[in-house]
Amino acid sequence: MASVPETDLVIPRVFVEFADPSDEAQVFKCDLTWLTSRWMCIFGRGCRGIYAERPDDGCCTLGAHFSDRDDEKRVTTFVRMLDPEHWQHHEAGTRHRTSWVETDDEGDRKTAVHEGACVFLNRRGFAGGEGCALHGLALRTGRHPLETKPDVCWQLPIRRTFREVELPDGTAFTEVTIGEYDRRGWGPGGHDLDWYCSGNTEAHIAQEPVYVSNGPELVELMGRAAYDELVDHCEAHLASRSTLALHPADPP
Repeated sequence: MASVPETDLVIPRVFVEFADPSDEAQVFKCDLTWLTSRWMCIFGRGCRGIYAERPDDGCCTLGAHFSDRDDEKRVTTFVRMLDPEHWQHHEAGTRHRTSWVETDDEGDRKTAVHEGACVFLNRRGFAGGEGCALHGLALRTGRHPLETKPDVCWQLPIRRTFREVELPDGTAFTEVTIGEYDRRGWGPGGHDLDWYCSGNTEAHIAQEPVYVSNGPELVELMGRAAYDELVDHCEAHLASRSTLALHPADPP
């Protein structure tokens, strides 16, 4: 387990539930403790990487699983826009038409791992820009990174899950939870990560809360109408000054 200042996985949390304004069959369940926290991505600014032996990789060591075929198809469009100047491993990733994709032991498709990390990760010192080549492409072309990167990459560490709920009166709805993608979201191996950011005090240094800084991602995950309602709940929750409004990794 990490020796850096990381909070417990089980903490008091405040959730809000509200009907999806755009779909009467869905109810959102949102973790206000996480969404009002001061987390931010600190890749290249203190991130230690999920594995101690690869501190410059961030969370890109393992590659990214595609959520579905549409996700892979969308990313493919932007992979074709990359060039060797801005993608360090362009040759390896394009040696064959889909060299940048691989299949894991369970048959799921993901971005390939090349020389110890995701094939799209430009390593430290690369003249074309360090970090994710697909992220860099978005910034150069006036897009948001959620357009160019695999779903799991732009969502992390926000997690959206679905659950079918049947009530005692026989009615049912889909519960859509929006919360923190903590270590447990990685499966059993998440407990073996040497460093992780979502509950780490070193990453809770943002000037704005998550529901603001990650607004575009939340709109994509929830829809505009639901996000607007979420903002109202987050602001009301912060205004209540409840101690449960604070993520324990936030500064005092």
